[in-house]
Amino acid sequence: MPEHDDKATHFGYQTVPESEKAGRVRGVFTSVASRYDVMNDVMSGGIHRLWKDAMMDWLAPRPGQRLLDVAGGTGDIAFRFLKRAGSGHVTVVDLTESMLVEGRKRAEAAQMADSLDWLTGDAMALPFADSSFDVYTISFGIRNVTRPEDALAEAFRVLRPGGRLMVLEFSQIPNRALQRLYDLYSFNVIPRMAQVIAQDRDSYQYLVESIRRFPDQETFLAMIRGAGFENASYRNLSLGIAALHSGWKI
Repeated sequence: MPEHDDKATHFGYQTVPESEKAGRVRGVFTSVASRYDVMNDVMSGGIHRLWKDAMMDWLAPRPGQRLLDVAGGTGDIAFRFLKRAGSGHVTVVDLTESMLVEGRKRAEAAQMADSLDWLTGDAMALPFADSSFDVYTISFGIRNVTRPEDALAEAFRVLRPGGRLMVLEFSQIPNRALQRLYDLYSFNVIPRMAQVIAQDRDSYQYLVESIRRFPDQETFLAMIRGAGFENASYRNLSLGIAALHSGWKI
């Protein structure tokens, strides 16, 4: 692997060395872990649950599949997948140990313990052999990766032929006026909510900024195709506030 440490990247609206970004992201999610699910409900009015259900509808989990859920610390996707599939196995990987701790605390984690593994790891350097999984998911996580292209390349590597990638991420509303309204809400309301509920304005300021820095739907679709995935497509959710991207390793 070439050295990237001397390159710059973005951390929200700040410019930082690539070597620092993972540590800063880990700091954000360590800070918000215990209140992450509550804040998601408050910020989205609970709609993030519908988006994750829509993800499962399109994914259509099948019995016996092996899923790798990256940045999946609190278990939302893992638990949904196993319930839909009926049987199978999920490996949850997250950069932040405290997010995994929150996931393991949930009641579903005990009920599904035999079908779950929890592992601290980096999306850009996964500790798995080639062709190890049937499905790869990442939900609201890829925008926090220092080099999303590397994460997509790793997703392609660890999926078996015939395997599927699905990404759920905040995106851009195609209508400019609606996007401006949403930006007003994001930058003015969400950090204030975070201060009241989580006593952590700065972390949510970063999260809002990171959404705006992430590529739009078509740009990200091109990145997925560039990583080798075929039959790639996307669906907007809630007018494009979030989007689902899908691709296949053929």
